[in-house]
Amino acid sequence: MSFLTGPLPLIPEGGRESGDKAGSIVALGGGHGLSSSLSALRLLTTDLTAIVTVADDGGSSGRLRRELGVLPPGDLRMALAALCDDTDWGRTWRDVMQHRFRSQPGVEGSLDDHALGNLLIVTLWELLGDPVAGLQWAGALLGARGQVLPMSTLPLTIEGDVLRRTAAGDVLETISGQASLAAAGARSNVADVRLLPVDAPACPAALEAIDRADWVVLGPGSWYTSVLPHLMLPQLRDALCATSAKRCLTMNLSNETTETSGMSAVDHLAVIRRYAPEFKVDAVLVDPSVVADKGAFEDAVAELGGRPVFGKVGAASGRPIHDPLRLATAFHDIFGEN
Repeated sequence: MSFLTGPLPLIPEGGRESGDKAGSIVALGGGHGLSSSLSALRLLTTDLTAIVTVADDGGSSGRLRRELGVLPPGDLRMALAALCDDTDWGRTWRDVMQHRFRSQPGVEGSLDDHALGNLLIVTLWELLGDPVAGLQWAGALLGARGQVLPMSTLPLTIEGDVLRRTAAGDVLETISGQASLAAAGARSNVADVRLLPVDAPACPAALEAIDRADWVVLGPGSWYTSVLPHLMLPQLRDALCATSAKRCLTMNLSNETTETSGMSAVDHLAVIRRYAPEFKVDAVLVDPSVVADKGAFEDAVAELGGRPVFGKVGAASGRPIHDPLRLATAFHDIFGEN
């Protein structure tokens, strides 16, 4: 089906703005963690690319994925919303993209819990027949300060083994699907994780963005289902290891998530080394509140080839949410020192 709209109304880049010294930055992740990074990074550069996981199978995204056979749009929508400017236009479109439909009490509607942004993105995909072009159009409409790309143009599935302790002994159970694996991790230890299909291709535009980047930022986010998948997709992992860009790994503000129950900050780094031993970093940004043993953490970072950067990057409320301004300040210091 042809889509007669005229040329794509991209926001003019016009080169880097005065004072923009961060260069080209690629941020990888998914969900709220990636949104936090993007909200901070868009304050530092005009050349920003988000590469987003496409394995979600829950909620509105899961329904659209199952019913229409499309990429799950939810994490892509959240990334686009995070790139909106803090202007009336940007705030309005951010809220429009995030708006969820709710039926009247006692009525079960077909639009219940669907985010309007998900429906908009899927509409563009169906009209254009190209997930990257659809996201470009959505970004142009929002005036997004950067581009959003899927890590793969195929919907992916995360499968993992979880170790359950029972009265009869330890039992290894295979869990398929991002939503189910995240929930299972709260009750047991995740022993192994796989990305299916194993030969899924990476999005070519994502590989190009990584190749030309000055900095690559991985995390924060759900460790097994938002951060790790980027290092499990073979072509994407190879690109992250081969790029001349410097690399920053951003730690979560809480070690005790539904996926990482009982894991320390050092354990989080061990997961990265286990699945991608060839992946090295220049810096690991971490809030001191999540590091129980500073010496052990510094040693673990050194094994990844980098240096630890300790900074108070959490929200003043004390909730495990990154504050965009504090995070932007920390990134600014890291980019300037390396």
